[in-house]
Amino acid sequence: MLKKADRNETRQRRHERIRRGVRGLPQRPRLSVFRSLNHIYAQIVDDSRGVTLAAASSRDTDLRETAKGKKKAEVSTLVGETIARRAKDQGITQVVFDRGGYLYHGRVKALADGARKAGLQF
Repeated sequence: MLKKADRNETRQRRHERIRRGVRGLPQRPRLSVFRSLNHIYAQIVDDSRGVTLAAASSRDTDLRETAKGKKKAEVSTLVGETIARRAKDQGITQVVFDRGGYLYHGRVKALADGARKAGLQF
């Protein structure tokens, strides 16, 4: 009997495959994206030290008020702008985008566009 592939399992395999080529260095850290059913999370990570430099999510208290009543893609754009602002505060202007195994479409693309609009370079 054939077993149907679990969507999250196949996403994790894709993510591992992507991560083999994507490294976050001190001069150009990695912008990692995780998308759950209701929320979206973004982190800027320096893989050489194993340190998270900045983080933002749709669950942040300062985003909750502005995100109220908006669609998930619009909230993702706000998260992208927030992570870019927090990265600029730490002097980070260039990042490597890690889509986390998700398609570059919808909320993931909205987050990337929001980060670009706020000044991050991919």
